[in-house]
Amino acid sequence: MPSRVLGISCWYHDAAACLLEDGEIVAAAQEERFTRTKHDAALPVNAARYCLAEAGEPTLDAVAFYDKPILKLHRILETSLCTAPRGLRQFLRAVPAWLEEKLWIEPQLRDALEALGVSEEVPIRFPEHHKSHAASAFFPSPFEEAAVLTVDGVGEWATATLGVGEGARLELLEELSFPHSLGLLYSAFTYFTGFRVNSGEYKLMGLAPYGEGRFKDVILDELMDLKADGSFRLDMGYFAFLDDVVMTNARFAELFGGPPRAPESPITQREMDLAQSVQQVTEEVVLRMARHAREVTGKRHLCLAGGVALNCVANGKLLRAGIFEDLWIQPAAGDAGGALGAAFATWHEAMEQPRVVGGGDKMRGAYLGPEFPAEMIRAWLEERGYPYESFEGDDAGWAEAVAGLLADEQVVGLFQGRMEFGPRALGNRSILGDARSPKMQSVMNLKIKQRESFRPFAPSVLEERVGDFFELDRPSPYMLLVAPVQEGRRLPIADSSRDKPIVERVNEPRSDVPAITHVDHSARVQTVSADTNPRYHALLRAFEAKTGYGILINTSFNVRGEPIVATPEDAYRCFMGTEMDALSLGPFVLRAEAQPDYARRKERFGKVFDLD
Repeated sequence: MPSRVLGISCWYHDAAACLLEDGEIVAAAQEERFTRTKHDAALPVNAARYCLAEAGEPTLDAVAFYDKPILKLHRILETSLCTAPRGLRQFLRAVPAWLEEKLWIEPQLRDALEALGVSEEVPIRFPEHHKSHAASAFFPSPFEEAAVLTVDGVGEWATATLGVGEGARLELLEELSFPHSLGLLYSAFTYFTGFRVNSGEYKLMGLAPYGEGRFKDVILDELMDLKADGSFRLDMGYFAFLDDVVMTNARFAELFGGPPRAPESPITQREMDLAQSVQQVTEEVVLRMARHAREVTGKRHLCLAGGVALNCVANGKLLRAGIFEDLWIQPAAGDAGGALGAAFATWHEAMEQPRVVGGGDKMRGAYLGPEFPAEMIRAWLEERGYPYESFEGDDAGWAEAVAGLLADEQVVGLFQGRMEFGPRALGNRSILGDARSPKMQSVMNLKIKQRESFRPFAPSVLEERVGDFFELDRPSPYMLLVAPVQEGRRLPIADSSRDKPIVERVNEPRSDVPAITHVDHSARVQTVSADTNPRYHALLRAFEAKTGYGILINTSFNVRGEPIVATPEDAYRCFMGTEMDALSLGPFVLRAEAQPDYARRKERFGKVFDLD
């Protein structure tokens, strides 16, 4: 019988489950995809059920939970005592959840697992939070040995760790402790600039290139004491997260010229400059931590995880700094990936199993979620009477047809194969557009994604063509590296452009692939390999044959406030709830104008958008 370990993360944000079988990843998925509640933190019963179904039976050798709840409760209680009486509000908010739910993790896990047919005798392991992050970074990586950095908001007490991995051994050497946290610093600015903590950090990163770093020195002089090794202490007199339910206080607002921006209100130059400033500070901290890691470990490679490792701008700067020969970043670097790391830590350390390295990483392109066979999709379409064109058994014809739609500047939803694990859509649950189109960024942001117009889109590019478009000399399969667009493709931007409103600057062409070129001539790159996703690769090749460009816009298949789609029904609902032109469900292509509700959709959107 194969040995199986089920990993679980939950009760904070981005709950997930994953299953290892003989040390290989069988399945992994976030709970939000099943419940349709974005960042769902609940016990991931649906995700665990899916993972066990992929294994074919519920026989397990161990279950691994991604942190130590008692240590986390200790931090909360100690923090409340240290900030009393100011911390009473925070205490009253946190403790009931612990008394009602989070203290009883093991019995709740056993009840849920028993309902899924798992034996009550299976042992449950509790590696520490940052050990889970570090394990998710190193054990699936392609490196035999590497330095390991984890950086996030906070686990039990640690907010960042430095470790070293060698074979099946992973040791954490140093840590930074709460409340001194790079993740919480970034989240404080996310809150202050009017975005939502734990989901708006991407927006802050996307906003940063529109600003100037005029507050960088203020942050370094007033908010933190940064050391040469990347460690630091925050001046907690400016922050409220220790004793309140908000991130910053009146002193913080006074330092930065007024109160926080109200959510959904206009973005001013101050918010742009704050975003750029904290981004620059984040990059400086990460670079110092990386240099220290190289000095301490002597390793040539670096593995990264934790929520801050999703800052792909900092990752790109780190790669170009040349501190390490190569990086590997866990694609599910946040708390969802903690489930994966807990399982790997249990397999290699508690169960003392060897590690085999070779043939790339173990993430299999991050295509680890549910998939729907063509016959199931066809039956579903027929049952509902949705018109479609079939390309069953004709992948070349399918690629030709979809590439033709994209070349005509149509927006296409792409649903195929196994769902991605982690926050990025990588060609299986994606919305695609023509990167050559100067209007596509605004069209997709406003009419499709229904989100802020300033947010950039990422490109998917043929792996073999990445150097033709970007200053990047290696694959970037998980969309976790930002790289400059090749200088020969850039268009000059007038100095006066910075004086224009942000909505005008968004639409200025900056290269011959304007829809994926950010205001600073950068892009968040996904390279597509024929080995990991042959169907998506074939689509890019077909588009290249038509246009000469092996590159497309790739954004996640969802609208603002919703998780990425998981099922054909989710995909169709999103397709008809936006102004997408076509939907590819496996080998079936659906045109919007042929669908039964098209007239109603057109009438509804005609009242909201100027369709001309």
